[in-house]
Formats: sequence, structure tokens, C-alpha cells
Amino acid sequence: MTEIVDRPSTAGPIADPTWGLTKFLDPLPVPPVLRPPWWGQDMITIPMVAKQQQLHSQLPPTPLWTYAGQFPGPTIEVRSGKQLRISWSNEIEGPFPLVAVQGPADDNPASRPGRELHKDGYKIVDGVADLPAWTVVHLHGARTNAGNDGWAHNAGLSGTSQLTEYQNRQQAMPLWYHDHAMAITRFNVHTGLAGMYLIRDEEEDSLGLPRGDREIPLIIADRNLDTGPDGRFTGQLLYKFPYVPNGPMLPFTGPFTLVNGMIWPHLDVSARWYRFRLLNASNARFYTLNLVDENNVPHNEAVRLIGTDGGLLPAPAELPSGGLAVAPAERFDLLIDFSRFRGKKLKLRNADPRLGGVEPDVMEFRVDGRPKHDSFELPEKLSTSYVRIKHGSTLPKDHDHVWVALLLNASGHPEMWDLEQVEHDPGGKGIIQVKDPAGGLKTFKMIGRIFDDTTGIFINHDKWAVWNILHVGGPPHPFHIHLTEFQALFRRKFTSTFDSATERTTAPIDGFTDVPLEKYEEGWKDTIIVNPGQWVSVAGQFSGGTGQFMYHCHILDHEDEGMMRPFVVHPPEVAKFHVHPGGHHHEG
Repeated sequence: MTEIVDRPSTAGPIADPTWGLTKFLDPLPVPPVLRPPWWGQDMITIPMVAKQQQLHSQLPPTPLWTYAGQFPGPTIEVRSGKQLRISWSNEIEGPFPLVAVQGPADDNPASRPGRELHKDGYKIVDGVADLPAWTVVHLHGARTNAGNDGWAHNAGLSGTSQLTEYQNRQQAMPLWYHDHAMAITRFNVHTGLAGMYLIRDEEEDSLGLPRGDREIPLIIADRNLDTGPDGRFTGQLLYKFPYVPNGPMLPFTGPFTLVNGMIWPHLDVSARWYRFRLLNASNARFYTLNLVDENNVPHNEAVRLIGTDGGLLPAPAELPSGGLAVAPAERFDLLIDFSRFRGKKLKLRNADPRLGGVEPDVMEFRVDGRPKHDSFELPEKLSTSYVRIKHGSTLPKDHDHVWVALLLNASGHPEMWDLEQVEHDPGGKGIIQVKDPAGGLKTFKMIGRIFDDTTGIFINHDKWAVWNILHVGGPPHPFHIHLTEFQALFRRKFTSTFDSATERTTAPIDGFTDVPLEKYEEGWKDTIIVNPGQWVSVAGQFSGGTGQFMYHCHILDHEDEGMMRPFVVHPPEVAKFHVHPGGHHHEG
């Protein structure tokens, strides 16, 4: 029987960050695995349907929108090189399943459930309750033609289907699928529209990594919940916008951490090695994860990082000191050796400094006290196909260059600019100058700042491109590029001279200092954290699909509010015939 718990009083400091819910009460759910049949069939249908699901056994059911009636959706598992066609069938009926409100940022609303309209001045955000079931699925990390990529404007209403084709001509790696509808991605994903997609290959098979019930997805997300007039939880999803007067709405973060759709679950494990496929599916929450004991003492020595967004690392890596930073949309492949913790309890715990009053525990592991034989031994080498990308050797000299700026605009809102290099400063807004560490001065002008501005980036199919991302002001951003996996070439700190009021640098950016890359950042990625005052350079090959794609910040509120831009990949034979006013082709 469902126990309906009272929500504690919000008066004064937060005394109980669990809000009366018992931590580690519920077992970790594991999404069902969907392995498409290959005998004469490469088409499956995945319906999107409304569903009610308990997010904790002490809560009433929560209305959700789901893939195949599951939150998160089923884990789709495919073989590299085996084509799969999916009909994403929108069969959603009923009202939009969340309540969106805005309230004062100084009340730290991210850490409090409920609206408390009479006390804190929260008000309903107009229009969210009226949103229809308008969806489009993006397979994040897939190399596929643009028509299958989930173009944000190409969403469909209930009663329609989105037909997609995934070639899966990629090495073993963890992808994930989620909604990508224009302007409402943050809301649609929040309702439950997300799931994992794993590509397998022979190189991965040869390693004998833990499989079956010892390979488990950990899809982490945060949520908030509404309360009724009596202070009891209703089960309703609550999307709180912290509101700054005369400023932008801040991104959503919530007080409850879910793993695989359950708040603060536990997992019973045997004293053996386990493999965890970690995904941060939060709208905006960053995590700095540590494996700790019941006294919160770290035991990261028992953890090895073996893969990132784009597949296996060349060798196992230890976690960074202080924990593993995981931004929204990033995936990590982790091995944990539980054999040294027989009969003990461990936790995943978030050490991110931006938590505020939120409960830092994520989930609990309960290790069986009996000894278990484990034939798995940690290999010294993992991916033999891995090659480190470097200028002048493994990165072809004939590559394209792309320049992007991340900044705060004159109203204080985060933006992302396409930049075009020009010979001289033309004056006015939208100018960024950089003192080139190799010598000389680079001057760039903004040629696109919102999604529907003129397309400014054109890349030849099958060609390598180096993306240079200059973060001149604002919060950290998880930067995601569609169609490619890339490697980080470098991080450099600099002194920013960008003035948001005039929207230009007041002096050339200078004072560069190299920031050592974490070992895992040398692996294949499709999303990377870019911190303010940093120049991050990444290199990727744009193959496996052509057409118009997107790059964006993967903080979903930022993406929906303008931090997303298009780019085009087309055959080089076509490029010379293509006339595109305002845009330019990026040549090396």
C-alpha cells in the first residue's frame, strides 16, 4: 500500500533534505532490454504513451510521458553495422503531465518541493499546461542522415509517427535517445522521454567485461514534486523556474535525485566486479560522483573508468581526484570491484559544490557478505583501435576550422555565437578579438546567435573539423555537437575582456595558460564541459550522414532559450555549387 508522506515545513533552514522520504528504501529498477530481431526484420515500433509510475514507494503515482510505458525507456541494444529502423509512434493522450511555476531565486526553490503560492509568491508559467504532445526523437551520438536525426522543428503531434533509420556503423558505445522538440525539449524530457541505446562490437566482446545482471545502466536525473494544500505530496511533477527580477529565468534543478526513475534507490550486489553505464539525463544538474562508505569516506580506488560518450578508452583510468564530474548528456562506462567490500554498504554521492541544500546521496550499494568467484580480471588494455588525435600527425592537415563563442548577452542571458574571421574590426557589436598564442591577432564577428538565424557553418562530408569554443562569460556549458565523436585537443585558460553591455571584447583575449586534460578527456566524446574563461578545442570527423544538424548547450533550458545553432554537412562535390548568403564554408 502506498504511504503518503507529509512534506516537512519549509520555514527556516532546510533541516531534512530528504523531505520525509526514506533514502535507499526501494530497489533500483533496471529498464528492460530491447534487442531487435535480425531474422528478416530490421523495423520495430516504439510507442510514446502516458503512464503513471511511482518514483518512490512512499509517494503516490506520478503522471508521465514515456517510451513504451517505461521511465526511463527500454534500453535498446544493437550490433555495430546492423541497421535498425524505428517507428517512434506518438500515442500520447491527456494533459501535459507537469506543472511549471516561477518564483524568487533567493528562496533557493531548487531545494524545496511544492509551490507554496500563498507564502513564496510562485505563479504558474503561462502556456505550459496547454502544450500538446508534440515530440521528435533524437538518438544522441548517432551518425545518421539529418532526416533521421530529430531536427527540432520536425516534431509531430499525437497520432503521427517518426520513421528513422540508424545504420549503427559505429564502434561499441553508449548512446541515448530523448525528445528534441523545438523550444520545449526541457519539458518533454522532464516528463520521462529518455532512454539508453547501446552499440556492441567484437572489440568490446573480446574483453569479457561483466555482462547480464552485472552490467547495469545508471540513468541519473533530478526532479521536483508538487504538494497539496495539506502539505502532502501529490506525485505531480513540478518544474520550478528560479526567477531573477529583470533577468533571465535560471535552469531547472530539483531536490530529488532519481536513478533509473526511482528516488534514492539501492542495489544488491555480489562481491564481484560490476559494469555500470552511467548517463546524466538531468536538465541542468552537474554531478561530481564519488564512491563512499557509510561514513562518506571515498573509496574511488575500487572504481575504474573504461569508456566515455564515444566508446572504450585505450586503458582503464582512475577517477579524477575529488570525483568524476558528469555534465548533462555525458555518459561514462565504469567498473566497480565490490569484492573488497563484502557485507558492507557503499553509496554514490554527489560532491558538486552547487548542490545548495539538496541531499548529496544518489544511491546505495549493498554488498553480499558471501565470497564469490569472479573470473573477470581488469585488462591492462581496452580499445586496440583507439588513436590519439594530434595536430600534424593523426589529425589531417586538410581540416576545417569552426569558431564558436559562449557568452552572456546584454540582458544577462547565455548565448552561443557562430563566428566568422575577418581581417579588421568593423566596429559595433558582435566582435571578439583573440591574441593568437602562435602570433598575430584574430578578429571574429558574430554571424548567428539564435537557432533561426542564417546558417553559418558548412562542413564537407567525411572531413575532419576542429571546433574552437571560446567561453567569454557565464556559467559552465556542456557543449554537444551532433553527428560526430570528437577528442579534446586542449583546454586553455585566458583573461576575458568581453563586455556584455556592448557585446564585444574591449581588448584582445590574452593570457593563455594550458589546463591539463583529464585522462578520460582524451577519449572519444560528443559532449564536453566548457568552463568560463576557457578556450576548448576539439577535433572530429563528420561522416556517416549528410544534411542539416545542430550543435548546442545540453543544459536543456539554455538550449530551448536560444543556445542552439544549425550546421550543414554536405558532399564536397556539391559544396562548390552551393550559394548561401550570410554563411561561409569553413576551410582549413
